[in-house]
Amino acid sequence: MPYAVAKDNVRLYFEEAGSGTPIIFLHEFAADHTNWEPQMRYFSRGHRCIAYSARGYTPSDVPPTADVYTYKHFYTDALAVLDHLKIEKAHFVGLSMGSYSSLQVGLNAPGRALSMTLAAVGSGSPIEKLDAFRAQCRANAEQYETIGSVEVAKVTREAPSRIPFLVKDPRGHADFYAALARHDATGSANTMRSFQGGRPSIYTMVEAIRKVPTPALILCGDEDDNCIEPSLFLKKHLPAAGLSFFPKAGHVLNLEEPALFNEMVERFIALVESGHWLVRDTRSLVHAPV
Repeated sequence: MPYAVAKDNVRLYFEEAGSGTPIIFLHEFAADHTNWEPQMRYFSRGHRCIAYSARGYTPSDVPPTADVYTYKHFYTDALAVLDHLKIEKAHFVGLSMGSYSSLQVGLNAPGRALSMTLAAVGSGSPIEKLDAFRAQCRANAEQYETIGSVEVAKVTREAPSRIPFLVKDPRGHADFYAALARHDATGSANTMRSFQGGRPSIYTMVEAIRKVPTPALILCGDEDDNCIEPSLFLKKHLPAAGLSFFPKAGHVLNLEEPALFNEMVERFIALVESGHWLVRDTRSLVHAPV
């Protein structure tokens, strides 16, 4: 099986397909590398596509302690996969947790990202709700440790932002949560406790975000309530960002609406590669009257 090795010797399982300009896919908390299959099949027709499972998600290694599951570990793991494949730069396509990691690459290693697609980004960001969000993450981690992934999946599948997927595609929804039930409980608990419950809010990074020149596409389901305001925030502050809302869509955009997702990302990447996805022209800004 193909593995890249992170700086702390954690092995990261990856798959690749196609040839051309590289695209690396970063999955969400409830997913793994397999959930990018509709994108791997589509984009590999014209690009070198890489999908990997984050640490804690088999067949990648599952470190036993939460201290090696920080957001810094996660975004540097993505770079470790690229380093292993001798790829200097790639388009980053992330969903939720993967979007946060992609944004961190833009903040900390902008030379490695040709572009970043930030889908379903920013849940848990509001400062006034941050303590409650972190407490819920700790509680969720304890759930994984006490009742296991199978039982947690039964609860998670009916979370509000997951209902649009259930309504429009019960079969796909069932497959998704059957896969979630097979996740390693220790890896999920550690990810929930340290990454999800320990990452800084994007609202605390506004000055750094304003300096990121990387072309960005922000995608959000209009029924993914926890991500709407963070998506608008990023659109406001990322200099080269575009924003699109998917109608009647929740959190799992790449699986809920694969055709629309692929179309939007394909157009974005094509514009980036042709040099036509630019920093916002300041003439388009509405200035308050003097």
